[in-house]
Amino acid sequence: MLHARYDTRLGCDVMTMTYIEIGEWPLMQTAAQAVRTAVFVQEQGIAPEDEWDADDATALHAVLLDGNGQPLGNARLLQPCANTAKVGRMAVLREMRGKGYGARLLQALLLEARRRGNQEVRLNAQRTAERFYAAHGFAVVGTPFDEVGIPHVEMRLSLV
Repeated sequence: MLHARYDTRLGCDVMTMTYIEIGEWPLMQTAAQAVRTAVFVQEQGIAPEDEWDADDATALHAVLLDGNGQPLGNARLLQPCANTAKVGRMAVLREMRGKGYGARLLQALLLEARRRGNQEVRLNAQRTAERFYAAHGFAVVGTPFDEVGIPHVEMRLSLV
């Protein structure tokens, strides 16, 4: 089921027109898997068995697509407890980074979290992305830790 579509156009050229679709795994799976395989499995060397988990079936997925419907980025939103959402598996294709697409994906999921009435959003950020999330209001909680061989830190954002 498609929950929402956000237009993120930058201009008239079909290559710069993008949109974000938000929906459940059966609808988003093909596009999300393409991005996550390129970024996490191929680029970062994460084992495929560590990338795919049962949370995909229950998460809300956001996929950034170009004007031709090609996936450029994705993220997912989980609901681990009543008033808390968790962002995960956020990725933008290497050649599309630095263009604001990650910010658009994050903002779309934060909007969905607010619509659900969540009071807090959590995520486990790769240390290389820590400043990106801090720029969006997330604060580090606790000490760094290792997840699938990559340094991470837990971060939280209050929505109240």
